[in-house]
Amino acid sequence: MADTATGIRMAVLMRETTMNNSTKLESGKVWLVGAGPGDPELLTIKAARLIAQADALVYDHLVSDAIMAIARSDARRIYAGKEASNHTLPQDSINQLLVDLANEKLSVVRLKGGDPFIFGRGGEELETLAESGIPFEVVPGVTAAAGCAAYAGFPLTHRDHAQAVTFVTGHLKDGTVNLDWQALSRPKQTVVFYMGIGAAAEICRQMIAHGLPSMTPAAVVRNGTQPDQQTLLATLGTLPNRIAESAIKPPALIIVGSVTKLHEKLNWFEQ
Repeated sequence: MADTATGIRMAVLMRETTMNNSTKLESGKVWLVGAGPGDPELLTIKAARLIAQADALVYDHLVSDAIMAIARSDARRIYAGKEASNHTLPQDSINQLLVDLANEKLSVVRLKGGDPFIFGRGGEELETLAESGIPFEVVPGVTAAAGCAAYAGFPLTHRDHAQAVTFVTGHLKDGTVNLDWQALSRPKQTVVFYMGIGAAAEICRQMIAHGLPSMTPAAVVRNGTQPDQQTLLATLGTLPNRIAESAIKPPALIIVGSVTKLHEKLNWFEQ
């Protein structure tokens, strides 16, 4: 398990390698890049190359220092992070910022934690770029659900436990948690809630009310794939109290399904 300092050293080496084997990026263009769930070694090769070459980087809260260390020392860095009830920039302002930077003839990397098309608002940002005539590319990343589950020893699908997996937001645009609870409460599936810690009590209540037993296994993974990853095992009936007792805060995912019972057998990272 690499610590932050080791990650930064690795990132600097990655930057030197990519810069020595690269050509200058096209000016006036935006690359929407997934930074993965936190561990810098989970970056794709293309993502690392673009980060190392870009004139400007607009990055989110969940992008680690080790990943930002890959960027050029003279690159413009603009923080556009979103935390619970604390948004540095409104989404419309971020959309326009990308247009403005591209119009300055800069090569721009829009860097998002996880995958930019899975609860990352990447589609909204690209719609603005398209409407403004700005060229762009998309580089997918390891989404938080895949990364956190893998590092916690939860296979999201398993022939004995789950024949389907669903990614769902625990916080809708209007602030509600008005979801298709009937579909989410079907057996033999794994359900991963992004941004759901604040709504954990309602999530558990609704899933039990729509047919899942209160003893259904559930878990929370905080800071997944990072040195301080924390995994909390519970059931739908006990999860809200366990979260309160452990004082777990975002960023964290809620994972519901019997695959979470495999943690004790398959937990390779936290050990």
